[in-house]
Amino acid sequence: MKFRRQRQTEVHIDVTNFIDILLLLLIFFMVATTMTQQGHLKLELPQADGSTEQQPGDKIEVIVDQKGGYALNGQELINNQLSTLISAVEKLNLADKKTPFVVTADANAPYQFVVTVMDAAGKTGFTNIQMTTKNPVAPQAAPEP
Repeated sequence: MKFRRQRQTEVHIDVTNFIDILLLLLIFFMVATTMTQQGHLKLELPQADGSTEQQPGDKIEVIVDQKGGYALNGQELINNQLSTLISAVEKLNLADKKTPFVVTADANAPYQFVVTVMDAAGKTGFTNIQMTTKNPVAPQAAPEP
């Protein structure tokens, strides 16, 4: 029995359209990422061994304790949620957003709680954010026996 050999057709995939679409997507993403604006908070970090400056009496001070609790101008807040902190700051009704916003945190406080305070300051429109530190204490000589 004699079998005929079938002709093999060459398979050809046209990728020109695919390349055009990929280039258009690449251009779109390049343009879209340059249009995003990121807000940055301006922080003034004082030196630990510098001199202290007298601040004006009108300021907002948020204290973060070791467990992550907040106190706003000496009044303890009921929880450590961002929304609670924002509403407490807004209740102060300060028209001048250049009022110093002072963040005082315990050295052992989790960093996330300090970031939450800075986030609340930025969302309420404050631009003058200051971090407090304490002056290092000179080591005392041990008493001689």
